[in-house]
Amino acid sequence: MALFLLYESASGYALFEAHGLDEIGQNTEAVRNSVSDLNRFGKVVQLRSFNPFTSALDALKQCNAVSEGILTDELRTVLETNLPKVKEGKKAKFSLGVSDPKIGSQISEVTKLPCQSNEFVSELLRGVRLHFDTFVGDLKAGDLEKAQLGLGHSYSRAKVKFNVNRVDNMVIQAIFLLDTLDKDINSFSMRVREWYSWHFPELVKIVNDNYLYAKVSKYIEDKAKLTEDKIPSLTEIVGDEDKAKEIVEAAKASMGQDLSPVDLINVQQFAQRVMDLSEYRKNLYDYLVAKMNDIAPNLASLIGEVVGARLISHAGSLTNLAKCPSSTLQILGAEKALFRALKTRGNTPKYGLIFHSSFIGRASAKNKGRMARYLANKCSIASRIDCFSERGTTVFGEKLREQVEERLDFYDKGVAPRKNIDVMQSAIESAENKDTEMETEAPAEVSGKKSKKKKQKAAADEGGDMILDKPTKVTNGDAVEDHKSEKKKKKKEKRKLEQETEHEDQAEDDGANGVVSEQDGTAKKKNKKVNNVVETGEESKKKKKKSKKETE
Repeated sequence: MALFLLYESASGYALFEAHGLDEIGQNTEAVRNSVSDLNRFGKVVQLRSFNPFTSALDALKQCNAVSEGILTDELRTVLETNLPKVKEGKKAKFSLGVSDPKIGSQISEVTKLPCQSNEFVSELLRGVRLHFDTFVGDLKAGDLEKAQLGLGHSYSRAKVKFNVNRVDNMVIQAIFLLDTLDKDINSFSMRVREWYSWHFPELVKIVNDNYLYAKVSKYIEDKAKLTEDKIPSLTEIVGDEDKAKEIVEAAKASMGQDLSPVDLINVQQFAQRVMDLSEYRKNLYDYLVAKMNDIAPNLASLIGEVVGARLISHAGSLTNLAKCPSSTLQILGAEKALFRALKTRGNTPKYGLIFHSSFIGRASAKNKGRMARYLANKCSIASRIDCFSERGTTVFGEKLREQVEERLDFYDKGVAPRKNIDVMQSAIESAENKDTEMETEAPAEVSGKKSKKKKQKAAADEGGDMILDKPTKVTNGDAVEDHKSEKKKKKKEKRKLEQETEHEDQAEDDGANGVVSEQDGTAKKKNKKVNNVVETGEESKKKKKKSKKETE
């Protein structure tokens, strides 16, 4: 059986034919030894056809298709034109050797050509790759390397398919920066306290907050210049009038030493830097919350933005966190304690970074381990939904949070929680309802616009003259008079219509009394019959009365 080899190079598709290969003599070791020698390998493998790519974009398209196991039209035409045709109902007397079994199965399904991908074929293709320059004589020196380099760069760029708004690296950097800012702000605030306490030591006991202390120290500057006139502005900074009065009184009887103007300027500048850092920390926290709602909305709604970001940064990425089992997620951040416990054969840790969640703190001491295990289970579910779902919704995270709350009530009060299947079904239904609402909002707006346009057209048809006269109201006085006369005409027409309707109603009433009209003939006939029946009944009653009187 003849063997053909398909080689996908960076410059085009190449088909090779292998001669003198028996099925019994297909020895991989022999082929491996003969690959390096071109004279021996060239006798076995010969070039059948070479079809170059038209452009770099075409090469990238073909490469992506082959890597995903998709048979393109170009590759199909290459195979159909260069391989021997197989008659219907008969087996092919050749086989096609490919490097990837995915593309081989696709070729065999579409074109019914027998394909094989094994170690023997891969060794032959390795030799083809090694001596490809000599097989294709039209290629110049360095052309293949340039094509491979360009295609490699473009393929790697295209292969990294990600959404810009869902880059978890930004979250990792933000949480690292947030931690370092917390440490720096604390150390700088302590430095401001120590520095300014040399001048005003009593202020430390009155103002406890670091940010407020830096703000107050920058505002006061020299304690000797602090008077009661500055109490209103101090109350705006501190937020309490009594505290502001206390600061003024403490400044009057302060035991601190005086500072030179240069020293006070340095203290103020450093306090301003601390204030700027703390404000930047607030902005960074808001940025982290926004990014977490974009990247991992369910994890953020379940466990919080900061704890979720710490888990992602510790795992390395959201994908790595989604791949972790719940037992690994439970002790993320407690690796040292885990290996110490394994080494000393002690008790392993129950929780790691998820200890900072409020659920663990709310659980009782005996239920903390259970709560950590349950919370890690829900966190792993939320991270997988966030990682592999196309549309980001917080529905699943909210439902999982409700489950954790129910589990807390179950441990404390014994209230039975809902089943996981019911909760997930309700979450899926609510997510689908949200999607349908989002889809129906846009068509509703379009239909509303269409209905408005239809109403405008109808109004234009009914009162076209009025619409035409509207812009002339301001510019021309005669046009206004014409507009008024048209209004009067319309009023007269309305009155005529009303009078006609009144006449019709009167005619109907007359028909009920016995006057027959052409339009309402059937109804008036019925009324006549009713009147006749009533008259005959009255006559019969009178006759009976007369007969009774005569008998008496």
